Amino acid sequence: MDLSVIIVNYKTPGLVLDCLRTLYAETGGIDFEVIVVDNASGDDSASLIQQAYPSVRWIQMSYNSGFARANNEGIRQSGGGTVLLLNSDTLVEAEAVKETCRLLAASPYIACGVQLLNADGTPQISGNYFMKGGLNYLLPLPYLGHWIKRAGEMFKVAKPNVPEATALVEVDWINGAYLMVKKEAIDRAGLMDEDFFLYAEEVEWCGRLRKTGKLCIYGQYHVIHLQGASANETFGSEGKGYYNLYDRKGLQIMLSNFVRIRKQFGVGWFLVQLICYVLEIPVFGMGMLLSRIGVKGKTRFSRTQFRYYCKNVGFVIGKALIIIRNKPYFYKVL
Repeated sequence: MDLSVIIVNYKTPGLVLDCLRTLYAETGGIDFEVIVVDNASGDDSASLIQQAYPSVRWIQMSYNSGFARANNEGIRQSGGGTVLLLNSDTLVEAEAVKETCRLLAASPYIACGVQLLNADGTPQISGNYFMKGGLNYLLPLPYLGHWIKRAGEMFKVAKPNVPEATALVEVDWINGAYLMVKKEAIDRAGLMDEDFFLYAEEVEWCGRLRKTGKLCIYGQYHVIHLQGASANETFGSEGKGYYNLYDRKGLQIMLSNFVRIRKQFGVGWFLVQLICYVLEIPVFGMGMLLSRIGVKGKTRFSRTQFRYYCKNVGFVIGKALIIIRNKPYFYKVL
């Protein structure tokens, strides 16, 4: 078998059905299987999906295991020489799966992605580069992040991502919404780290995969990614991307990022980043105060966002010793 496509479902049967419709319509000429791993949705996902697509292999988890554990179970039970982790909120275009599978198999690369697109056709960040100590995680900070970004632009620091790929581009890590990996590389690097519940797990995994070979984006192939659709339903959140630090979804993003920093860059960088997040609290408060005074009482951020930010940073501080020890622990917010 050429390829095993693994899709994780949690209470999003509509998204999965749309994804499967485009996957089957746009994937021919290769021998592939589809595995749906259900994270204990407790709804009619199984009946709806299996009735529409009887050939789908269904794996039922007994609890909401998150992204890494669910995908790992799919990988363990997969029969393909290559594995594709495909988000449920994606729509395949122009035979992207078949073509990238064919290109990857004939190449020296061990993993690949595609150019992800928003629903309106604009590009999403699909390929990324590692920054020392994960310093790019400081960019979402409400005020310090803005100044750090301006300083980076002033000193012409290389961007940590590929804004848009139009052809083959080598990268350090690939967006987990579409991540195709050769099974032989997984055998060498190991499965995804099951300490992660959601977010940053593919970054840490790509760090280990990259030690076994090169990764790339085939920018000439596109997949629509309804970014954040499934996670927003899970967390009751809004918005796209990973700059949200102000609700439960923001807490999961923040916590997972810190776990990844500790695992990939060590205790020192973890503490540096945590200090920066703590220092942001008085800067955040002062920035809001000055904005209200200087711009007719208006500010970019609300008091609710400030409270949530402080609460989320406090939560990470509470987990700091566990993160530093780096022993097996399930960092799940839900």
